[in-house]
Amino acid sequence: MITVILADDQVLMRGGFRALIDAEDDMTVLAEAANGNEAVAQARIHQPDLVLMDIEMPEVNGIEAMAEIAADASLSSVRVVMLTNYSFDNYVFQALKAGAAGYLMKDMEPAELLRSIRCAAEGDTLLSPTITRKLIEDYVTRPLAGHETELVKRLTAREKEVATLLSRGLSNSDITEQLRISPATTKTHINRAMNKLGARDRAHLVVIAYETGLVTRSVQRMD
Repeated sequence: MITVILADDQVLMRGGFRALIDAEDDMTVLAEAANGNEAVAQARIHQPDLVLMDIEMPEVNGIEAMAEIAADASLSSVRVVMLTNYSFDNYVFQALKAGAAGYLMKDMEPAELLRSIRCAAEGDTLLSPTITRKLIEDYVTRPLAGHETELVKRLTAREKEVATLLSRGLSNSDITEQLRISPATTKTHINRAMNKLGARDRAHLVVIAYETGLVTRSVQRMD
C-alpha cells in the first residue's frame, strides 16, 4: 500500500486529491496539511511513502518544508513531489536541487497523477513534459565549466542516453520500453550514472544533467 500525505492550503484541492487517491486499491491518504509546518509534522508522525506538496502555502512554503524533510535523517525514506499551478517558475530547479523527487502540474489528468504517485513510490523522478521543456530552454544556452564537461565523460554512451531520457521526464518503464532493455538493466544504468556523477538520487541526477549540458547535447543528437 502506497501511503500519502497531502499538503495544500486549499481545502477543496486536498479533498479532490484525497477522493482520487483513496479510491485506488493500492494507495491511501494518511493525513492532510494546510501549510509547510503541518506537512513536516505529519511526515514525522506518519512516515509516509510520499508527500504531495504544494509550493505556495502560508507560514512555511513547500520548498522550505521539503528541504526540512530532506534534511531529517529519520525521514530519509519519505519522497516529496512538488505540485504547482504554473508551467514553470523559479522554484523548479531550486526544488530539485533541495531534494524533491519530482515537480508536477496540478492540472494534470487524474490518471496521470495516479501513475505519477506509483512511479514516485518506486523511486522514479517525476517532471511534467511542460516543465521539462522549460528546463531545456533555460539551460540550452548556459555555458559549461571545464570540470562539468569532464564529469560527463565519465559516463558510457548508454548511461548518457538513459540519464538524458530520465531528465526529459521519462519514467523507468518508459525508458525500458523505448530502449528495449530490461527493467533491471535500466535501473543499473541509472545507478551507475548516479554513482559516477555523484548524484544523491534520481532528481539530483536530473539537476546534474542540465547543469553539465548533457541534456542539451543529447537532445540535439536525438531530435
